Amino acid sequence: MSLDVSLKIHAPLNQIKTGLFIKVGTSQTEELTFADIKRKFPDLIILDTFTEVFDANITHNLGKMANEAGIYYACWRPEEIGATRAKDIIILLEKGLNDLEQRLGYFKQFNPMNGWGDHRNLVKFVRSYLDTCKEYPEARIEADR
Repeated sequence: MSLDVSLKIHAPLNQIKTGLFIKVGTSQTEELTFADIKRKFPDLIILDTFTEVFDANITHNLGKMANEAGIYYACWRPEEIGATRAKDIIILLEKGLNDLEQRLGYFKQFNPMNGWGDHRNLVKFVRSYLDTCKEYPEARIEADR
C-alpha cells in the first residue's frame, strides 16, 4: 500500500492540450483546441480544468519516519490540518526535510524492517514535493491513502 499525492493547478483552457486529434490530409494529424471542439460541439459543457504539476507515491512503511520528522500530516493527511493548497505545507516540509537531512543516524532507525522504503526514499520524496509546492504555492493538494 502506498500514499499517492498530487498537486493540481487551475489552468485556462487555452493552455491545456486536449489530446483529441483529427486527420489532416493523407498522412498528418492535428490536435484540436478547446475552441475547435466548442465550435464543432456547441452544446458541450466543459468543466473546470486542472493540470497536474506533481504526482508521486511513497510507501506507508515510511509513515512512522515522516511522523518523527513532523511531516506525516502534511504528506499523508493534509486535510486534517486544514491544508488544501501547497503553500499551506511549505514550512512543515522545509522543517521536516531539514530534520531528515541533519539527523540521518536518528531517522535510519525507522527504516522499515521489510526493506520497502528507506530514509533516502523519504528525503527524495519530500524534496521533490517541497520544490513543487514552492513553484506552485496555489496548487490544490490531493492525498489518496
